[in-house]
Amino acid sequence: MSGRRIRGLRWWIIVLVMAGTAINYLTRSVLGVAAPTMMADIGITTQQYGWITGAFQAGIMCQPIAGYMLDLIGVRTGLALFAAGWGLITMAHGLAGSWPAFAGLRAALGFAEGTSHPGGLKVVAEYFPAQERGFATGIYNIGASFGGILAPPLVVFSIWMWNWRAAFVAAGAFALIWALAWRFTYFPRAAHPALGDEERAHIEAGQEAHLAAAPDDARPRPLDILRQRNFWGIGLPRFLADPMWGMLTYWMPLYLTTARGFDLGQIALFAWLPFVAADAGCMAGPAVALGLQRRGVPLVTARKWTFTLGASMMVGMLFVARVESPVAAIALLSLGAFAHQVLSITCISLSSDLFRKHEIGTVAGSAGLLANFGVLLSSLAIGQFVEIIGYEPFFVAVFVMDMLAAMVIWTLVRAPAET
Repeated sequence: MSGRRIRGLRWWIIVLVMAGTAINYLTRSVLGVAAPTMMADIGITTQQYGWITGAFQAGIMCQPIAGYMLDLIGVRTGLALFAAGWGLITMAHGLAGSWPAFAGLRAALGFAEGTSHPGGLKVVAEYFPAQERGFATGIYNIGASFGGILAPPLVVFSIWMWNWRAAFVAAGAFALIWALAWRFTYFPRAAHPALGDEERAHIEAGQEAHLAAAPDDARPRPLDILRQRNFWGIGLPRFLADPMWGMLTYWMPLYLTTARGFDLGQIALFAWLPFVAADAGCMAGPAVALGLQRRGVPLVTARKWTFTLGASMMVGMLFVARVESPVAAIALLSLGAFAHQVLSITCISLSSDLFRKHEIGTVAGSAGLLANFGVLLSSLAIGQFVEIIGYEPFFVAVFVMDMLAAMVIWTLVRAPAET
């Protein structure tokens, strides 16, 4: 890169992170959209599909290791290596011919993709002052929803033009391109040649003293982190709330096909709508928290109230299976996706509010382990019991667990001055 300064560089960087997050979630979402066609082609049962999705969650539960590695080697090299890895593994899905092969690839993909949130949070902590972190986190998390939006048209187009295997190859190729772009354009704040003095001063002035207390070469101490109540105040709510996202990503296309009678064309037309609503939630959560702050509510308390608002809006999930109209069901799923991202972005943002820069990857990775363990358990439960009891109990469980998550976050999380 040249020495030319780029105005508002931090926002360009977070857009690049958003693009990487979009590709990360595209590569994991392709399976859910391709599932009806793939399962019929290979002869995979619903129970076996549950094991395939569970294998991904088992792999991504290694997120603490991935986050710790990012804390040690940095996000510039780390994200480039891991993104290239998840790109190649996704392309290999196109060669799989049995459910055990898919399960093995999904486990490997989960491990590689476990760097996405820890990496994004490290970039947010590095380049954004405290007041802007919620919006920065929301922007890069739009990528998660956008990946879900891209998956249906990509899979349907691939099936119409070639076959479902081609969708995995295309998604993996996007990841390889992004890995190269990241490696050659991202630099740490202290060494970035395009960061202007005024913007650097703005960023540094907004760093809380308790987060900047450790030297730049400090190493994270996982056991010390696990002893802190604030970690469990982030991790347990994610364990309770993230099954909603797993349901949208892996099971919604099957639900629309088997319970609502959608064909491939209707999946392409409607399955992306909840992810558009989720994008709106990514921005709404930080906006609510910032609005509360401007009215004198402390930052951490504002996050708690925003999380509670999102959890309360999940009440719509109680009625998804009860409404007769498929359009109403899509609308309620969209409301649930919006509400989930409101609370999810809020909970994720707390990592950069409560922990120091050299700890964020480890914190986010460890909280991600708990989140993905929740998705693993829910996915296995759906695969095992959905043909017996239907989807309605699982929709009800989503609302109940999110309300419990709100209670946990109020009970455990304390602002640094309160601890």
